[in-house]
Amino acid sequence: MARAGAKTADTGLLLVRDDFIFDEMLIPALLRQPGLLLTGTGGEPVAAHLFDASQAAAVGAALASGSDKTIPAELRRVDSGGLASTYNKTLRRRAPPYLMRVDSMPSVAIERRMFNGAYKGVTDFVTKRLWPWPAFHVTRFCARFGISPNVVTAVSLVLVLLAMALFWQGAFALGLACAWGMCFLDTVDGKLARVTLRSTPFGNVFDHGIDLIHPPFWYWAWYHGLFAANDGFTDSLLNLSLLVVIVGYVAGRLQEGLFTWLHGIEIHIWRPVDSWFREITARRNPNLFILTVAVILGSPREGFVLVAIWTLVSFAFHTIRILQASLTKAMGRPPVSWLSEPIKP
Repeated sequence: MARAGAKTADTGLLLVRDDFIFDEMLIPALLRQPGLLLTGTGGEPVAAHLFDASQAAAVGAALASGSDKTIPAELRRVDSGGLASTYNKTLRRRAPPYLMRVDSMPSVAIERRMFNGAYKGVTDFVTKRLWPWPAFHVTRFCARFGISPNVVTAVSLVLVLLAMALFWQGAFALGLACAWGMCFLDTVDGKLARVTLRSTPFGNVFDHGIDLIHPPFWYWAWYHGLFAANDGFTDSLLNLSLLVVIVGYVAGRLQEGLFTWLHGIEIHIWRPVDSWFREITARRNPNLFILTVAVILGSPREGFVLVAIWTLVSFAFHTIRILQASLTKAMGRPPVSWLSEPIKP
């Protein structure tokens, strides 16, 4: 038999069954709408936000029994699809919110559904297409053995420093191994925090602070490694490449901030082409991919120059998109994210 947990909300009382797993978007949506009954796929009552606490006994009994016979008529019924949007702004993805009974499928299937629901929809191609399978298993391992997201982030910080030290010495292959390890753990820590409900303000700052700060130091270290490997000699193209890569990284971040400030949405989620370009734009993982291929081919210097060229291309693309969005807004059509559009059946 199910049990109903009660929580006092600002506008009433929230009752929730404990034998269901809720998408992270459902409870906040329910809290915003008093007088609502959330139902499962079979129409059974699953949760309710009550105006009147005196209704708690009747509604609690209905939730516990799975029957709606004692549900007050004034409660408006809605299923998960009608309660919350398919657009998750935080994760830059759109998908129907899940609502699963804990015994409806094998535990591993539930875990995979929760993991997929915690994955960002708009990101680089490595994170989106190569990491999901191994990241699921590592996240599952960490959750099972109580390894906290902040511990994973701390290990990734160690790898950041190791990669920088190895790049600085010209040990590019070993440095790339550490760098890719850090990138992988950067995927794991966020998913672990979401699926285990262990997100904290400190963890968020710790994780995103590392992500924001370290890439220019890696590029600088790579440049120094090339300088050291060439017996202290450098050339104007390499110097220019370093300037372009570092300035381009900062400028790219400023472009993202400018677009959000002007239009209230992220630049990568305006239209499908922007989400597609996010997979390959000159950010850390795509740049590491270029450098990795270059090292395999024995050309770390040429790889660095290619990263600089790709940084210029990406900057030009985003500049054009900012101008196009501003023109669209001036014509009376403020940009909105394509992810907020209804999913076509």
